Amino acid sequence: MQRLVRPPRRFIATAAALSLAGLVALAGPAVSAPAATAEPAVTTTDQFVDVGAEADGSAVRLDTRLYLPAGTGPHPAVLLAHGFGGSKESVVAQAKEFAADGNVVLTFSARGFGRSGGRIHLNSPDYEVRDGAALLTFLAARAEVRKDGDKDPRVAVVGASYGGAFALMLAGADQRVDATVAAITWNDLSTALFPQAAQGSTTPGPYKQLWGTRFFTASVASVGSAPAKPSDVLCGRFDLTLCGELQAAAESGGPSPALAATLRRNSPRATIAGVTAPTLLVQGEADTLFGLDQADANAASLAAKGTRHAVRWTDGGHDSVSSNPALDEDAARTWIRTYLKGTRTDPLPVPAFTYSLPVPRNSDTAPIATLDTYPGLHGGIEQVPLRTPTEPSVVLTPPGGQPNSMTSIPGLGNLQLPTYRLAALPGMSAAFDTATLSRSLTVVGTPTVKLQVTSTGTEATLFVSLWRVEGTDAVQQRALTAPVRVALTPGKATDVTVNLPSSVWSMAAGSQWRVLVTSTDNAFTVPRQARADRITLATPSLTLPTADGTILPSTTERDTESLALTGGILALLVGISGSALLRRRRRQREVVREDYADIPLVVDRLVKTYADGHRAVDDVSWRAERGQVVGLLGPNGAGKTTTMRMMLGLITPDSGSVHVLGRPVHPGSEVLSRVGALVEGPGFLPHLTGRENLDAFWAATGRPAEEAEIDEALSVAALGGALDRPVRTYSHGMKQRLGIAQAMLGRPEVLFLDEPTNGLDPPQIAAMRPILQSYAASGRTVVVSSHLLAEVELTCSHVVVMHAGKVVTAGPVSDLLSSDDTTVFEFASVGALEPARSALAAMDGIRSVELVDDPSKPTLTVVSDRPREEVVRELVASGADVVGVGSRRHLEEVFLGVIASSQAPSEDGSGDASLIERLRQVRAR
Repeated sequence: MQRLVRPPRRFIATAAALSLAGLVALAGPAVSAPAATAEPAVTTTDQFVDVGAEADGSAVRLDTRLYLPAGTGPHPAVLLAHGFGGSKESVVAQAKEFAADGNVVLTFSARGFGRSGGRIHLNSPDYEVRDGAALLTFLAARAEVRKDGDKDPRVAVVGASYGGAFALMLAGADQRVDATVAAITWNDLSTALFPQAAQGSTTPGPYKQLWGTRFFTASVASVGSAPAKPSDVLCGRFDLTLCGELQAAAESGGPSPALAATLRRNSPRATIAGVTAPTLLVQGEADTLFGLDQADANAASLAAKGTRHAVRWTDGGHDSVSSNPALDEDAARTWIRTYLKGTRTDPLPVPAFTYSLPVPRNSDTAPIATLDTYPGLHGGIEQVPLRTPTEPSVVLTPPGGQPNSMTSIPGLGNLQLPTYRLAALPGMSAAFDTATLSRSLTVVGTPTVKLQVTSTGTEATLFVSLWRVEGTDAVQQRALTAPVRVALTPGKATDVTVNLPSSVWSMAAGSQWRVLVTSTDNAFTVPRQARADRITLATPSLTLPTADGTILPSTTERDTESLALTGGILALLVGISGSALLRRRRRQREVVREDYADIPLVVDRLVKTYADGHRAVDDVSWRAERGQVVGLLGPNGAGKTTTMRMMLGLITPDSGSVHVLGRPVHPGSEVLSRVGALVEGPGFLPHLTGRENLDAFWAATGRPAEEAEIDEALSVAALGGALDRPVRTYSHGMKQRLGIAQAMLGRPEVLFLDEPTNGLDPPQIAAMRPILQSYAASGRTVVVSSHLLAEVELTCSHVVVMHAGKVVTAGPVSDLLSSDDTTVFEFASVGALEPARSALAAMDGIRSVELVDDPSKPTLTVVSDRPREEVVRELVASGADVVGVGSRRHLEEVFLGVIASSQAPSEDGSGDASLIERLRQVRAR
């Protein structure tokens, strides 16, 4: 059971909801103990209590803690249960407060949790509930505890979620319980985990897979709940039979008959007929795990038995905390105090029914209303007309059940996230709108709608939710959805009455509401078989249960919307002025280099060392002039990407500087508006077309549309008609070309391209070459990082080669490829190569001869210590069939040579042998 936190602002409650989205949510923001104004001395004692053994005979002890209040006894007692995944340590604060209120409090780690032994049986009557009876006997043996008879303590059982079900089941199984508070819990775990919203159907609905996953992770990963055996890692401390059944249900999407029977038996519905103790039921109105229907079933059973009870609906639950925690605490405190002191009041000590209205826009707390009697989920009925579409909607279930609609996010329901566009996926949803409401309505309970479904399958799974229409969008007051699974005859229309999620809605006059039907939902297991359903209205109206309760005077009314708006405006003004001041100061301290004003890019002594001590860039300096296409080369880990990120202001160097046209580059530099870049792949909105993505990108710059020169960029993309298709249909190469075009929008003066030919086929690579060269020739500069050395050789005018964070060589490609000691001979035929090589081998001063027997261009590359003219003269005199002589090497040779030369020679060799080995190592990388 989780304690309700009293938030001073609603956004704090929202933050608390975020914390509840994980394991803690399974314990639930339950009804808290009373808040003590002064904390009297409370003493505690820890001890283990023996309980019943497991089925295999292994002994089980529960880890308990007894809290004793100050003053002479005997005192009434409170048995305080924790939520799923918790332990006795989870409820320390609540226990101390109950004890400070004059109660002996016993907390415990349930079987299978914390330091207690045994396995998790999900509140089995044979295990956890019997454990509870043993704890009552333990309390009865304490002299400090007030007794109603032999072995009969005066005791209340309090719990939430897992602990709430325990409280109800123990009260039904053991008449010694005198009062019960059960919060955000279930009546029938089979219908809670496999909910069915089709009215009158007994078929289990789809599995709540997200919540089910959390049950397993809470068991496996919670502190102190390590698996009893290494082989049990998949089940944690779950009973292995139950675990196997749950896993099978998660995979199939439905429970086996054995699992359904077990879940029903491990539920309050199995024992609640025996509850005679006055019971307060607290449930959350936007709870995606245990909805109001579960509390309603518990209330109906108590009413049938004649058991005194009250029902309280809060705007908290597993998805968020209540916005009125103090009032919830007061109700629980009043209930426990009344019935533990032995009084039987008439009327009840709290209203029979309390419910929370949605939080108004100008407040941070939900208005609370009361009724003298609990009306159930189908109170006063109002019929609101629904507009019938002229044609039935066809709703598709895609193969594999993906993509999933996102109606709600379990654990984050009260954040009211804008999920409509994620819920109403095109082709996978149908919408039915009401007429505009002529008067205001307060809906309290379960709205219903009657649909007509005609399917291609024998079974349809659908999800139905209620939204408020706002222009072209829609929002949910309660982020809930109702799952429906119905058997059908293919091609035959079937009427289905759907119980929408139970909650409370404020429907203002003039508003319009929408019933949304989807074929998938991310919170549930959905069928994987493709199916098409024609859906229309069987009855053109929405049935709404209404109530007109008495609104309690609010003690926390505040116009938070106005406060937030005022605060937001002030913050915006401060932000704008601060940002302007920051920019002005930054401009004042910028070192503008007038001597670099005509140089597109100057990199000066850059150094970057990461937190692990690795120096990725070490004193790197180079520059790029107008008209140049500069290739940035180096093996993996050379520092190319880190350097490029610093050149673009994405990261800050430890020392050194980058100047573009004389202006220093740093995050947010204005000069970056004169730079275009494609780094580590393009990123586009997949649902927009290529053209729309380019338009959106340019619009985000805030610059006039005519400056984009988009036609030229589109010619670079060369996508033809594909420009008007969604980007999600593009191949990798098409996205890459669109990314290059995006980088060239506005014809920036410096263009950075990281692996621009990645994903392009050879003709596209060849077509890109003149585009980049002509772009540079117009007086601009292009910097290309690439691993395709042959392409760099053909495209780039200059190269910078990096290795181990340093620049090892740089210069014009033509200079790097020419060499005084290297001569390249071309021959008329391959047959002329071998005689020529033999002739060269006989000459003095020849260091190496490399043969390339390409029939289209047979060559010999000769490295010599002699002047080139002597080598040419002797080879021609030998009769070799030479048709051409040159001195140009390939860039790959230069690249490998300078990288290998920058490495230390091997210990076991020197000279040519070690150089060859180092070249081999570089090639391997």
